[in-house]
Amino acid sequence: MIEFSENVASLQPSATMAVSTRVKQLIAQGRDILDLCVGEPDFPTPAFVAEAGVRAIQQGRTRYTPAPGVPDLRAAIAQELQRYAGEGQEIGAHGVVVTAGAKQALFNACFCLFGPGDRVIIPVPYWTTYPALVELARAEPVYVKGSVENDFKVTPAELDRVYDGRVRGLMLNSPSNPSGAVYSHEELRAIAEWAKERKVWILSDEIYRRIYFKGQLAPGLLDLPPELTERSVVIDGASKAFAMTGWRIGFTYTSRELAEKMSALQSQMTSNAATPSQYAALAAYRADESQLQVVEEMRRTFERRRDLLVSEFGEKLPEVSYLRPEGAFYFWFNFRALAREDESSIAFCERLLNEAGVGLVPGAAFGDDDFVRMSFAYDDRTLREAVTRLARLAQPVG
Repeated sequence: MIEFSENVASLQPSATMAVSTRVKQLIAQGRDILDLCVGEPDFPTPAFVAEAGVRAIQQGRTRYTPAPGVPDLRAAIAQELQRYAGEGQEIGAHGVVVTAGAKQALFNACFCLFGPGDRVIIPVPYWTTYPALVELARAEPVYVKGSVENDFKVTPAELDRVYDGRVRGLMLNSPSNPSGAVYSHEELRAIAEWAKERKVWILSDEIYRRIYFKGQLAPGLLDLPPELTERSVVIDGASKAFAMTGWRIGFTYTSRELAEKMSALQSQMTSNAATPSQYAALAAYRADESQLQVVEEMRRTFERRRDLLVSEFGEKLPEVSYLRPEGAFYFWFNFRALAREDESSIAFCERLLNEAGVGLVPGAAFGDDDFVRMSFAYDDRTLREAVTRLARLAQPVG
């Protein structure tokens, strides 16, 4: 048996990827399975973006770039952030580091900011990768759960319950994966003020910011005054909004000093993100209003699918409670009304997969064993059929 280093001894594969792999194996065996596991837009990359990537290859743009990214792309991202930033925010390309997806952006930030003895607050439910990244940095995840009445969004009072002098960071995710909850401007300000007083770094994962159902763009950390965002890292990317998951383009925006350190770390790990992908992303971040219509159409489709699921659950599963998502493309529902006695979310999802042919991700992977996650990045027929199969499986408790 190999004796692994302490760096990875307790490391486990991504829970969502593990479930998806199991589902795909069953499909390959010929099983009738509806796979609603992975959070990936079911749309093609917009043509103008894909064509820019192809042109980059044809023009020989296949060599190394600077580790933090092509200068034009960093500038375009900075301009995009500046367009929506709050009063007083001055966004410069020097604060942008382009990464191989938002996951690497998060890793860079955790590895540069946290270490042994540090504690990082992670609200529940959380994206499955957050605790793993904190632990890879040899820091300690600390979990806090907001009230269900507030869609599990945390407040400064709840953060104070777990705060001590060792807390160095706070992971925020809005719109949330898995719940679809969105923090308001007022809620973000209150948390930022709390963090500023305690010198806590905020890592704000805003990868779903463009997939918002109350406007074009969900509230973000850079909407706030600059004095509240001095100790912050904004994480975003092209994967979700531009349907570019496989292109692997994410980025961080932070202070020049931290950006330079993350760039240095990345130069020793992966160097630059794939060069053709960067030029494809450049087209995305330079898109004009007419080109962005395809992005708006995707957003509207996700909103319509959200409404479809609300209707389907109301009609076929009225006993099941859920959070009505304001963004992203996940339906986070409490499965207890459908569960057998003492059935865990993992056992429920396994039974659902075997007996009804529906693949969902257990809430235990996100820190809450009373819920499961259904992605609605799928067509209407698939979503309707999935809810129908759930209703057939229903065995109300009591």
